[in-house]
Order: sequence, then structure tokens, then C-alpha cells
Amino acid sequence: MEKRVLLSALADEVERGKLFFPTSATATLQIKKMLEDTDCDLDAVTRLIQADPLLSVKIVAVANSVVFNRSGKKITSVSAAVTLLGLRTVRNLAMAVITQQLAGTQSKSELVAQLWQHSAHVAALAQVIARRISHQDPDTAMFAGIIHEISWFYLLSREKAYPGLIDGNIANSWVSDDDLDEEDELACEMKISAAILQALSVPEPIADAIAHLWQGSLIFPPATLGDTLMLADQLAPVKSPFAPAQTQARDDFLTKLDRLANQQALDAILAESEEEVKSLTAALCA
Repeated sequence: MEKRVLLSALADEVERGKLFFPTSATATLQIKKMLEDTDCDLDAVTRLIQADPLLSVKIVAVANSVVFNRSGKKITSVSAAVTLLGLRTVRNLAMAVITQQLAGTQSKSELVAQLWQHSAHVAALAQVIARRISHQDPDTAMFAGIIHEISWFYLLSREKAYPGLIDGNIANSWVSDDDLDEEDELACEMKISAAILQALSVPEPIADAIAHLWQGSLIFPPATLGDTLMLADQLAPVKSPFAPAQTQARDDFLTKLDRLANQQALDAILAESEEEVKSLTAALCA
């Protein structure tokens, strides 16, 4: 079956509310829902987190990152990590785990790894750009970066149900496939992502920022959450395997950005924040 037909069928399935989450993601979703209750029992949430190895590791790792742990005192327990990070950040990290779990244990592990590394870099960069340049909420920016590729994680999870949806060298065959019309593909991707974000109760401003990443243009200096996410996506050293073929090379983008900005402030800020970005990226990839 043609990829265009497969993608359209999957988009229609999702739009009708037929979403399929792996068992592991369903368990983490329960933790996320508990965290959305401002009156939730912190001890009960901590016990649930401790029963989820991937979430536990990620929470402790992020708590020990330079961005969140300014004191340098090693955090060694989930309870201490939750106390340091706060429920909002912990909820965002639960969403990070859900995003990873969407792809399940299917065979394309290298593709999943690259997609997550890209997401982690974008999340870390967005956090720094929001705090240092665009003056957006850093936690919201990090969260947007974590989930901005969620539609592709879901597509990977549905490959078995739609054989031929993702074939061969994804970086070449998918984005350069003559069978796919670029506008049709984008419409299907946005439909899938919007339905997933709605199902996961992602706030509208974040969904709008992700839509801006697909359809908008970069404005410098970045002033909105969408601008922040777009700049982080362009600066990320690891690209999404689903990035369009016509996407600018990173070096070319940086050259044009330097001319557009006509300033050294961005380079200086990114250089000063290099340790923060490296530390947070490593923690998100834990």
C-alpha cells in the first residue's frame, strides 16, 4: 500500500479517537494524571514513580543536572529528586517517558534512539533559550522540546499495524518519496500530533508552539514559545531522522543566523550555557 494512503488512514484513525498506547506508557500515564492533581499525595506518587525504573532514573538524573542542582550535592533518591524538582517538572518528565515508550520495543531501535536524542537536545536548548534569550517559561519550553516529535514516536509504534509505513533508510526514502505530497504529509502529521496532544491533555499554548515549528518561520530575537522551540530545533546537533530533505544544514543555518542577528550575544550565551545543555541533555537521555 502507498505510504500516502497508509499515513492518511492512520491520521483518520487517530482523529476518530482510536489511540493505542503500549502497556508501559499506560502505567506512566496514571502517574502523570495523579501529578495533575494539586492535592495529590506526594508519598503515594513517589512510591508509584519508584515502581517505574525508567521514570525513576530520569527524575534522579535531571535532579542531578547542572540546571536544577546548583549546590552540586548528589541526589541519590527519588523522594529527594521529586522534592528538588517539584511536581510540575516531574509531571513533564513523566511525559518524556511516555513519549519514549510510545515506540515500544519495535525493531528500529537506532531510529528511535536518534529521534529521542534529537528531542532531548531540543528540550535542553529550549530551556536555556527561554531562560536566557526569549524570556519564556523555561520548564514549559523544555516540555515543548520533549514532546515536539511525539507524532513520529506514535507512527513508529503503529508500524506493525501498518506494514510499509516506515521502510528502508528513513532519512532518504520517507522524506524524498515521490509518492508523498509534502502538504498532504504535513497535514497528516499535524492531525496525528494534535489528536495525541489533546488525548494527553497537553496545554494549548504548547500545542500551538509545536504547530508553529512545522509551519512558522524563525524570527530573531525569539520572542514566543514557538520561536524558542524553532531556534532550539535548528541549533540541535542531532537532527530528527524525519526532518524534511530541504531543511537547512546546521552550519548553513548558523551562518545565516549570525548575519540576521548581527550580534555575538547568542554565541556567548550558548557558550556560557554549554555545560548546562550538555548536563540536561545527558540526564534526559538517561
